[in-house]
Amino acid sequence: MKGAERPFVELYADGACSGNPGVGGFGAILKSGKKVRELSACEEMTTNNRMELLAVITALEALKKPCRIRITTDSTYVVKGMTNWIDNWVKQNWRNSRKQEVLNRDLWERLLKAAGRHEIEWVWVKGHNGHVENERCDKLARLALKKCRGRKVHPDKPRNS
Repeated sequence: MKGAERPFVELYADGACSGNPGVGGFGAILKSGKKVRELSACEEMTTNNRMELLAVITALEALKKPCRIRITTDSTYVVKGMTNWIDNWVKQNWRNSRKQEVLNRDLWERLLKAAGRHEIEWVWVKGHNGHVENERCDKLARLALKKCRGRKVHPDKPRNS
């Protein structure tokens, strides 16, 4: 399918973590024409970078056919990872410039696979700076984080039976 024939999708994504590592959540928004879909989830023990990656991955994996996508995120880790670093990581057998193993390789590989069938433009925006969709993704991530934290049983607090 040629680029002009592919649907255009705007994807916004953000992650959040309480503690790093700690409880984390992510939020993503997919917009195509008048259609809008919001996605969010949480993990009980994770890092902020993993949540940033999962926000984009989950949204890309939700798309049913190849698209032209503009991905907007406040994560320099994700944007630089996909635009500056990943080719060298793959060539160097998942080693970074310091010859150390690339962190979150499992998610980078999953992101590469999910991104592979699309035409993608990566856009970085400053976080917490009034960008409407970025602020909404942050809110979705924080709400997911709170849900995850809410179902966690703390060993130092008694359970209500």
